[in-house]
Amino acid sequence: VYLINIPSTSDPQAGRLAYFRALPALTQTLCRLRRWLQREPYDLVLDLHASFRSGLLGLTNPGGTRVGFADAKELNPLFQHRRIEVPDSVVHAVDKNMLFCNHLRCPPGKSDFQLYSSEQDRDRVAAFLQGHRLRDDDVLVYVNPAARWRTKFWGGGRWAELADRLIGEAGLRVVFAGSAQDRDYIAGVSERMSRTPIVAAGELSLTETVALLQRSAVYAGLDSGPMHMAAMAGVPVVALFGPTNPERVGPYGVEHRLVRNEGLVCLGCRKRHCGVPRCMEGIEVDQVYRAVLSLVDLRRSAAGGGKG
Repeated sequence: VYLINIPSTSDPQAGRLAYFRALPALTQTLCRLRRWLQREPYDLVLDLHASFRSGLLGLTNPGGTRVGFADAKELNPLFQHRRIEVPDSVVHAVDKNMLFCNHLRCPPGKSDFQLYSSEQDRDRVAAFLQGHRLRDDDVLVYVNPAARWRTKFWGGGRWAELADRLIGEAGLRVVFAGSAQDRDYIAGVSERMSRTPIVAAGELSLTETVALLQRSAVYAGLDSGPMHMAAMAGVPVVALFGPTNPERVGPYGVEHRLVRNEGLVCLGCRKRHCGVPRCMEGIEVDQVYRAVLSLVDLRRSAAGGGKG
């Protein structure tokens, strides 16, 4: 049993799936899992999520051994039979999770992640983009300007300026994507523009979003779930960082660009509220614009001079 995000449920290796989004659903999920696991218990539970919630999920498995991190928060270590110590040299969350392989004495292998989309997802996205007159040879930049933390926000006017320059100066196509909750914010961004972007906020399912990412040449956005989805989908990422530390939670891989307001002692403070978020306000549009173009050029070079 794994606690995973919905995009990973399309992985062919995923077996039983249990969804929950809120506390009542969590209670129902725990009861359902308990019934399942009483019939077919697991010998081992690996708790990578390292939260109180995932600790509770582990308790639904009768018997078996529960393994987690010694430095986990929210009382999670109290749920575990074995606790893995994390060396100071391990920084990124992915590398930290790979410590489970060492604990189980199995070689970790290459950290080669994938996200899966179905043919139906890809057809749905293709039809959506064709409705916006996207040609096969158009270079598409996926932009996600929203995040859960307000301190991660960059400002709608700057996203509008960036998208206008990508369309008008660089000749690229831009799609704004996000959840249904982001729709109003993204509409406000697009209304500030002189050019016309594609707006997909709230229009696609998560697996269709994977298909949209797979069609995109570059992702530009904040530290968020879609950023990690893009990296897992093999899309080069331009990510803006302020209150969080990219060394720990940045996009995994090498073909990415991290944009920060370097020099501030408060970078990576992890604050969700800040009176003057200089870490994000100090990032210039031109920094992000040049970072996007550098990755577009890399994709074109890799494609032998084509448009990616």
